[in-house]
Amino acid sequence: MVERMTSSTDPFMAPQPEQARAHRVYASLHRISERHAATDEQRARQAHPSMLGAHEAVRLVSFLLSGAAQAQEGEPEVDHADITAALSLVPLMRGEMDALEAGLLEMARGRGMTWQDIAFGLGLRTAQAARQRHERLAGRTTADEDVPGSD
Repeated sequence: MVERMTSSTDPFMAPQPEQARAHRVYASLHRISERHAATDEQRARQAHPSMLGAHEAVRLVSFLLSGAAQAQEGEPEVDHADITAALSLVPLMRGEMDALEAGLLEMARGRGMTWQDIAFGLGLRTAQAARQRHERLAGRTTADEDVPGSD
């Protein structure tokens, strides 16, 4: 019987991008949570103090870097790995926002809003622009659902 080696066990195999991304997302959330959201006082800077989501982690690192949030006593300074971790979460955060917006557009249409009403809410000039935006979002969120490991 031949043992099948995977990219995680065989250093000569290329890594699987989906698997690597999923691992990086988890590791990124864990790193930022451990370093900058470990205490009640640190978690109070978040919108959802009990759970650090991707958007919160990116926001927290950005605020700490810009000075909009101050590091607590004993909290490590944001380093390159923290920044890389936050950047690794941006695609996940963008995907979540796309799905939220697509769902909101569907619900708006279901409640009888016209594309012109929706365009106004989005700050777009025309109903056609709103409809095209919806089509792009729907295409992206459907494509994301078809990619293994994107959930």
